[in-house]
Amino acid sequence: MSLPDWSLPGFDLDRFVRETLAEDLGEGLPDGGRDVTSESVIPAEARFSGVMDSRDPIRVAGLPVAAAFFRALDPDMEIAILVEEGAAVAPGTDLMRLTGNARAMLTAERSALNTVQHLSGIATMVAEYVAAMDNPDCTLLDTRKTIPGLRHLEKYAVRMGGGSNHRMGLWDAAMIKDNHVLVAGSVGEAVRRAVDAGVAEIICEVDRIDQIEPALEAGATRLLLDNMEPPTLREAVSLVAGRVPTEASGGIALDTIRAKAATGVDYVSVGRLTQSAPAADIGLDFTPL
Repeated sequence: MSLPDWSLPGFDLDRFVRETLAEDLGEGLPDGGRDVTSESVIPAEARFSGVMDSRDPIRVAGLPVAAAFFRALDPDMEIAILVEEGAAVAPGTDLMRLTGNARAMLTAERSALNTVQHLSGIATMVAEYVAAMDNPDCTLLDTRKTIPGLRHLEKYAVRMGGGSNHRMGLWDAAMIKDNHVLVAGSVGEAVRRAVDAGVAEIICEVDRIDQIEPALEAGATRLLLDNMEPPTLREAVSLVAGRVPTEASGGIALDTIRAKAATGVDYVSVGRLTQSAPAADIGLDFTPL
Protein backbone atom coordinates (compact mmCIF):
# COMPACT_ATOMS: atom_id res chain seq x y z
CA MET A 1 0.00 0.00 0.00
CA SER A 2 1.41 3.40 -0.97
CA LEU A 3 1.80 6.19 1.53
CA PRO A 4 -1.60 7.90 1.71
CA ASP A 5 -2.27 11.58 1.16
CA TRP A 6 -3.56 12.20 4.68
CA SER A 7 -4.85 15.35 6.34
CA LEU A 8 -7.41 16.48 8.90
CA PRO A 9 -9.37 19.75 8.68
CA GLY A 10 -8.14 22.08 11.41
CA PHE A 11 -5.06 19.96 12.19
CA ASP A 12 -1.57 21.06 11.16
CA LEU A 13 0.35 17.80 10.74
CA ASP A 14 3.69 19.45 9.96
CA ARG A 15 3.49 21.63 13.05
CA PHE A 16 2.47 18.69 15.25
CA VAL A 17 5.42 16.63 14.03
CA ARG A 18 7.85 19.52 14.35
CA GLU A 19 6.79 20.46 17.89
CA THR A 20 6.62 16.87 19.12
CA LEU A 21 10.13 16.10 17.88
CA ALA A 22 11.40 19.40 19.28
CA GLU A 23 10.02 18.45 22.70
CA ASP A 24 11.74 15.05 22.61
CA LEU A 25 15.01 16.53 21.36
CA GLY A 26 15.00 19.35 23.92
CA GLU A 27 15.26 22.13 21.39
CA GLY A 28 15.90 25.48 23.05
CA LEU A 29 17.29 23.91 26.22
CA PRO A 30 20.96 23.88 27.30
CA ASP A 31 22.74 21.11 25.35
CA GLY A 32 19.41 20.26 23.72
CA GLY A 33 18.42 19.80 20.12
CA ARG A 34 19.94 16.37 19.56
CA ASP A 35 19.57 12.66 20.19
CA VAL A 36 22.75 12.09 22.20
CA THR A 37 22.33 8.30 22.31
CA SER A 38 21.94 7.77 18.57
CA GLU A 39 24.64 10.32 17.74
CA SER A 40 27.15 8.67 20.04
CA VAL A 41 26.35 5.02 19.25
CA ILE A 42 25.05 4.86 15.65
CA PRO A 43 27.28 5.86 12.70
CA ALA A 44 25.80 8.70 10.66
CA GLU A 45 25.70 6.59 7.50
CA ALA A 46 24.13 3.47 9.10
CA ARG A 47 20.86 2.21 7.66
CA PHE A 48 18.05 0.17 9.21
CA SER A 49 14.98 -1.65 8.05
CA GLY A 50 12.08 -1.75 10.46
CA VAL A 51 8.69 -3.34 10.93
CA MET A 52 5.90 -1.92 13.08
CA ASP A 53 3.44 -4.57 14.21
CA SER A 54 0.52 -5.13 16.54
CA ARG A 55 0.96 -7.26 19.65
CA ASP A 56 -2.78 -7.40 20.44
CA PRO A 57 -5.98 -7.42 18.40
CA ILE A 58 -6.55 -3.72 17.66
CA ARG A 59 -8.26 -1.17 15.48
CA VAL A 60 -5.58 0.78 13.66
CA ALA A 61 -5.33 4.57 13.70
CA GLY A 62 -2.47 7.02 13.18
CA LEU A 63 -0.11 5.28 10.76
CA PRO A 64 0.09 8.29 8.38
CA VAL A 65 1.07 10.46 11.35
CA ALA A 66 3.78 7.99 12.33
CA ALA A 67 5.10 8.02 8.77
CA ALA A 68 5.32 11.82 8.91
CA PHE A 69 7.65 11.62 11.93
CA PHE A 70 10.09 9.38 10.07
CA ARG A 71 9.92 11.41 6.86
CA ALA A 72 10.59 14.62 8.81
CA LEU A 73 14.04 13.29 9.78
CA ASP A 74 14.80 11.32 6.61
CA PRO A 75 12.85 12.64 3.60
CA ASP A 76 14.17 9.75 1.49
CA MET A 77 13.03 7.02 3.88
CA GLU A 78 11.15 4.21 2.14
CA ILE A 79 7.86 3.71 3.97
CA ALA A 80 5.09 1.22 3.21
CA ILE A 81 1.86 1.37 5.18
CA LEU A 82 0.45 -2.14 5.07
CA VAL A 83 -3.09 -1.80 6.48
CA GLU A 84 -5.94 0.66 6.10
CA GLU A 85 -6.80 3.13 8.83
CA GLY A 86 -9.68 1.75 10.88
CA ALA A 87 -8.82 -1.86 10.03
CA ALA A 88 -9.32 -4.56 12.66
CA VAL A 89 -6.10 -6.58 12.82
CA ALA A 90 -4.97 -9.69 14.67
CA PRO A 91 -1.92 -9.93 16.94
CA GLY A 92 1.29 -10.11 14.95
CA THR A 93 -0.03 -8.12 11.99
CA ASP A 94 2.61 -6.01 10.25
CA LEU A 95 1.39 -2.42 10.04
CA MET A 96 4.30 -0.54 8.46
CA ARG A 97 7.70 -1.28 6.90
CA LEU A 98 10.56 1.21 6.85
CA THR A 99 13.98 1.43 5.26
CA GLY A 100 16.28 4.40 5.76
CA ASN A 101 18.76 6.24 7.95
CA ALA A 102 19.20 4.44 11.27
CA ARG A 103 19.63 7.58 13.37
CA ALA A 104 16.47 9.10 11.91
CA MET A 105 14.48 5.96 12.67
CA LEU A 106 15.67 5.76 16.26
CA THR A 107 15.10 9.46 16.90
CA ALA A 108 11.56 9.40 15.51
CA GLU A 109 10.63 5.99 16.94
CA ARG A 110 9.13 7.05 20.26
CA SER A 111 7.08 9.92 18.88
CA ALA A 112 5.74 7.71 16.09
CA LEU A 113 4.89 4.83 18.40
CA ASN A 114 3.35 7.04 21.08
CA THR A 115 0.99 8.48 18.50
CA VAL A 116 -0.06 5.18 16.92
CA GLN A 117 -0.41 3.44 20.29
CA HIS A 118 -2.59 6.23 21.68
CA LEU A 119 -4.82 6.64 18.63
CA SER A 120 -5.16 2.90 18.05
CA GLY A 121 -6.01 2.48 21.73
CA ILE A 122 -8.87 4.93 21.30
CA ALA A 123 -10.07 3.28 18.09
CA THR A 124 -9.93 -0.14 19.75
CA MET A 125 -11.97 0.98 22.76
CA VAL A 126 -14.52 2.66 20.50
CA ALA A 127 -14.93 -0.56 18.51
CA GLU A 128 -15.52 -2.45 21.76
CA TYR A 129 -18.24 0.00 22.79
CA VAL A 130 -19.91 -0.14 19.37
CA ALA A 131 -19.95 -3.94 19.57
CA ALA A 132 -21.32 -3.89 23.13
CA MET A 133 -24.02 -1.39 22.15
CA ASP A 134 -25.11 -3.73 19.32
CA ASN A 135 -27.63 -1.23 18.00
CA PRO A 136 -27.45 0.13 14.43
CA ASP A 137 -30.19 2.66 15.24
CA CYS A 138 -28.09 4.37 17.93
CA THR A 139 -24.84 6.28 17.31
CA LEU A 140 -21.88 6.25 19.68
CA LEU A 141 -20.41 9.73 20.29
CA ASP A 142 -17.27 11.03 21.93
CA THR A 143 -17.10 14.20 24.08
CA ARG A 144 -14.73 17.14 24.66
CA LYS A 145 -12.79 15.11 27.26
CA THR A 146 -9.64 15.10 25.16
CA ILE A 147 -5.97 15.75 25.88
CA PRO A 148 -5.20 19.42 25.12
CA GLY A 149 -3.62 19.75 21.70
CA LEU A 150 -4.75 16.29 20.54
CA ARG A 151 -8.47 16.81 20.01
CA HIS A 152 -8.48 16.53 16.22
CA LEU A 153 -6.35 13.39 16.33
CA GLU A 154 -8.36 11.77 19.10
CA LYS A 155 -11.68 12.49 17.45
CA TYR A 156 -10.24 11.10 14.21
CA ALA A 157 -9.39 7.92 16.11
CA VAL A 158 -12.98 7.71 17.35
CA ARG A 159 -14.15 7.68 13.74
CA MET A 160 -11.63 4.99 12.87
CA GLY A 161 -13.13 2.83 15.62
CA GLY A 162 -16.65 3.16 14.24
CA GLY A 163 -17.94 6.00 16.42
CA SER A 164 -18.95 9.54 15.54
CA ASN A 165 -17.98 12.94 16.86
CA HIS A 166 -19.93 15.19 19.15
CA ARG A 167 -19.23 18.90 18.74
CA MET A 168 -15.57 19.66 18.07
CA GLY A 169 -15.35 22.50 20.56
CA LEU A 170 -17.07 25.46 22.11
CA TRP A 171 -17.73 27.12 18.77
CA ASP A 172 -19.82 24.72 16.67
CA ALA A 173 -22.84 24.13 18.94
CA ALA A 174 -24.26 25.46 22.18
CA MET A 175 -24.23 22.97 25.04
CA ILE A 176 -26.41 24.23 27.87
CA LYS A 177 -25.50 22.53 31.14
CA ASP A 178 -26.42 23.00 34.79
CA ASN A 179 -24.08 25.95 35.38
CA HIS A 180 -25.57 27.83 32.42
CA VAL A 181 -29.03 27.10 33.76
CA LEU A 182 -27.96 28.29 37.21
CA VAL A 183 -27.02 31.71 35.83
CA ALA A 184 -29.97 32.00 33.43
CA GLY A 185 -32.48 30.96 36.09
CA SER A 186 -34.14 28.08 34.25
CA VAL A 187 -33.66 25.61 31.41
CA GLY A 188 -36.17 27.45 29.25
CA GLU A 189 -34.54 30.84 29.79
CA ALA A 190 -31.07 29.48 29.01
CA VAL A 191 -32.30 27.96 25.74
CA ARG A 192 -34.17 31.14 24.81
CA ARG A 193 -31.01 33.20 25.25
CA ALA A 194 -29.14 30.89 22.87
CA VAL A 195 -31.99 31.09 20.36
CA ASP A 196 -32.05 34.89 20.60
CA ALA A 197 -28.28 34.93 19.99
CA GLY A 198 -28.85 33.14 16.67
CA VAL A 199 -27.18 29.85 17.61
CA ALA A 200 -28.27 27.20 15.11
CA GLU A 201 -27.61 24.04 17.10
CA ILE A 202 -28.60 24.09 20.77
CA ILE A 203 -28.01 20.98 22.84
CA CYS A 204 -29.66 21.19 26.24
CA GLU A 205 -28.74 18.91 29.12
CA VAL A 206 -31.67 17.79 31.24
CA ASP A 207 -31.44 15.57 34.30
CA ARG A 208 -35.14 15.60 35.19
CA ILE A 209 -38.23 14.73 33.21
CA ASP A 210 -39.88 18.05 34.08
CA GLN A 211 -37.13 19.95 32.24
CA ILE A 212 -37.95 18.38 28.87
CA GLU A 213 -40.95 20.46 27.82
CA PRO A 214 -39.47 23.84 28.82
CA ALA A 215 -36.31 23.04 26.84
CA LEU A 216 -38.26 21.99 23.76
CA GLU A 217 -40.69 24.89 23.90
CA ALA A 218 -37.78 27.34 24.11
CA GLY A 219 -36.14 25.91 20.98
CA ALA A 220 -33.57 23.24 21.93
CA THR A 221 -32.51 21.20 18.90
CA ARG A 222 -31.22 18.18 20.88
CA LEU A 223 -31.70 16.93 24.42
CA LEU A 224 -28.86 15.40 26.39
CA LEU A 225 -30.48 13.08 28.95
CA ASP A 226 -27.95 13.09 31.74
CA ASN A 227 -27.38 10.25 34.21
CA MET A 228 -30.76 8.64 33.63
CA GLU A 229 -31.38 4.95 34.12
CA PRO A 230 -33.08 2.96 31.31
CA PRO A 231 -36.67 3.27 32.63
CA THR A 232 -36.30 7.05 32.90
CA LEU A 233 -34.65 7.23 29.49
CA ARG A 234 -37.58 5.37 27.94
CA GLU A 235 -40.01 7.78 29.55
CA ALA A 236 -37.98 10.76 28.31
CA VAL A 237 -37.80 9.40 24.75
CA SER A 238 -41.56 8.84 24.81
CA LEU A 239 -42.20 12.40 25.96
CA VAL A 240 -39.89 13.87 23.32
CA ALA A 241 -41.75 11.79 20.71
CA GLY A 242 -39.22 12.39 17.96
CA ARG A 243 -39.41 16.19 18.06
CA VAL A 244 -35.62 16.44 18.45
CA PRO A 245 -32.81 13.88 18.67
CA THR A 246 -32.05 12.50 22.14
CA GLU A 247 -28.71 11.57 23.67
CA ALA A 248 -27.97 9.44 26.73
CA SER A 249 -24.88 10.50 28.66
CA GLY A 250 -23.20 10.08 32.02
CA GLY A 251 -21.51 7.08 33.60
CA ILE A 252 -21.99 4.79 30.59
CA ALA A 253 -19.76 1.71 30.61
CA LEU A 254 -19.35 -1.43 28.51
CA ASP A 255 -21.78 -3.33 30.70
CA THR A 256 -24.50 -0.63 30.63
CA ILE A 257 -24.33 0.82 27.13
CA ARG A 258 -26.54 -1.81 25.46
CA ALA A 259 -29.44 -1.27 27.86
CA LYS A 260 -29.23 2.51 27.55
CA ALA A 261 -29.00 2.43 23.75
CA ALA A 262 -32.03 0.12 23.63
CA THR A 263 -34.25 2.79 25.22
CA GLY A 264 -34.76 4.52 21.87
CA VAL A 265 -32.23 7.35 22.22
CA ASP A 266 -30.54 8.47 19.01
CA TYR A 267 -27.09 8.87 20.55
CA VAL A 268 -25.01 7.62 23.45
CA SER A 269 -21.97 9.71 24.42
CA VAL A 270 -19.03 8.31 26.37
CA GLY A 271 -16.23 10.52 27.70
CA ARG A 272 -13.86 7.69 28.50
CA LEU A 273 -13.37 6.90 24.81
CA THR A 274 -10.79 9.68 24.63
CA GLN A 275 -10.20 10.31 28.32
CA SER A 276 -9.29 6.81 29.49
CA ALA A 277 -8.48 4.55 26.53
CA PRO A 278 -5.37 2.42 27.21
CA ALA A 279 -2.56 2.52 24.68
CA ALA A 280 -2.54 -0.30 22.14
CA ASP A 281 0.40 -2.68 22.31
CA ILE A 282 2.36 -1.92 19.14
CA GLY A 283 6.05 -2.55 18.60
CA LEU A 284 8.75 -1.51 16.15
CA ASP A 285 11.70 -3.81 15.49
CA PHE A 286 14.81 -2.78 13.53
CA THR A 287 17.37 -4.73 11.52
CA PRO A 288 20.76 -3.20 10.51
CA LEU A 289 21.43 -3.24 6.77
